[in-house]
Amino acid sequence: MTQLLKTEQWLAGLQWLFFLFTNTVVIPITVGAAFQLPQDKMISLIQFSFFFTGLACILQALLGHKRSIMEGQSGLWWGVILSLCYSAPAQGMSLTTLGGSLAVGIMISGIVTMFIGISGLSQYLSKLFNNGVMAVFMFLLGCRLNTIFLKGMLGIPFGDHSETASIDIPVFLLSSVVTIFIIIFSIKAAPAFSKYSMLIGIIGGWILFELMLDKRETMDFSAKMDMELFPLGEPSFDIGIIVTAVIAGLINTSNTFGAIKGTDDLYRKTAAPNQYKQSFAISGLFVMISGVFGMVPYAPYVSSIGFLSQTKILERLPFIIGGGMFMVMGMIPAVSNLMAKLPLSVGSAVLLVAYLRLLHTSLQYFSQIPLNTPNIYRLAIPLFVGIIFITFPSSYFATVPSILRPLFSNGLLVGILLSLVLENIKLNFLTTKTEQGRLNKMVKAEK
Repeated sequence: MTQLLKTEQWLAGLQWLFFLFTNTVVIPITVGAAFQLPQDKMISLIQFSFFFTGLACILQALLGHKRSIMEGQSGLWWGVILSLCYSAPAQGMSLTTLGGSLAVGIMISGIVTMFIGISGLSQYLSKLFNNGVMAVFMFLLGCRLNTIFLKGMLGIPFGDHSETASIDIPVFLLSSVVTIFIIIFSIKAAPAFSKYSMLIGIIGGWILFELMLDKRETMDFSAKMDMELFPLGEPSFDIGIIVTAVIAGLINTSNTFGAIKGTDDLYRKTAAPNQYKQSFAISGLFVMISGVFGMVPYAPYVSSIGFLSQTKILERLPFIIGGGMFMVMGMIPAVSNLMAKLPLSVGSAVLLVAYLRLLHTSLQYFSQIPLNTPNIYRLAIPLFVGIIFITFPSSYFATVPSILRPLFSNGLLVGILLSLVLENIKLNFLTTKTEQGRLNKMVKAEK
């Protein structure tokens, strides 16, 4: 109880609140715009996202993995859903049919995720995500999401794929100042102050934006909240969409392994199997809830590694305080309407700093891998193919079958799948006789 009364706990909780907020607010706005939702449904999507994200974080901290790891709307799912939205018209599918089929697929995916946790299958899946897969995953996730955040810093609207989008120089200069300030402050300031660098950057950047750029990014959130279920479309059954959603859900398990394994060094202990089981069960529950309320499904956030490394705040109490405040924002329309006016360029600048730290985590995994000939191929193929696919425009995939198009057009998913395959099959034909002999000796020694 005495800890709860300390000012530093609430300041740290406030910083967690802004981290939760900046990682969340962009997602329902872009999804709502992609589905062309009216303003009342957009408000509903934002408030549901705030409330359930806060609740999910608290439950994970108390009953799940029991670490300060954000449980939020998955970047993997976000990319898949947006890809489906942009390809649906070309396939002659209405957005409501797409939304309804996604809802069904997401709920099935939630059931599968819960089953993985409850049945204990997570300990077997964990073996598939070895150091090579985790290195590729961390690196590609940083590339993919920092691409999104850099576009936000450049003033390019989220979800806008039109050729008329252009760089907004004043917005980019201001967001760059915020990024540079956070990096320098976190390095040079005393530890007692540097852990609040992201909070200071958000507040300072927001004030500067309002004073200098005349609120050019703000939105009108005066409409009342609409409590309608299945806001993206009533349940429907397009098999291709449902299968794609279930596959995306299975691949999404990489977030859980990435986030929990990635914090083992920070907490100086290896997570127990029960932590994975409980985390999967809670994530699966919120994935099912996402399908009902039209939200992007949930998973532990790998970016929490960067946040924890940046702030050095590992205790659960500030994290729980931040989650509780986020729930309150979701329940009070006036508060969430105000917070929804945070300039996306400022939020993107802060998130960019957090995700830059993923390079460190990725390199830690790379350092544990012997760089012999077969391992070079195992790493290089998914890394280069994934990065190249990330840069491809969606028009390149017009000839790919519609069921496979969302998968192949997502470089992050392609890279992770390739890494999973290459890391879990024997590539003896790539191994020289010298290297094969060395590997055989290692196997005998282990036995």
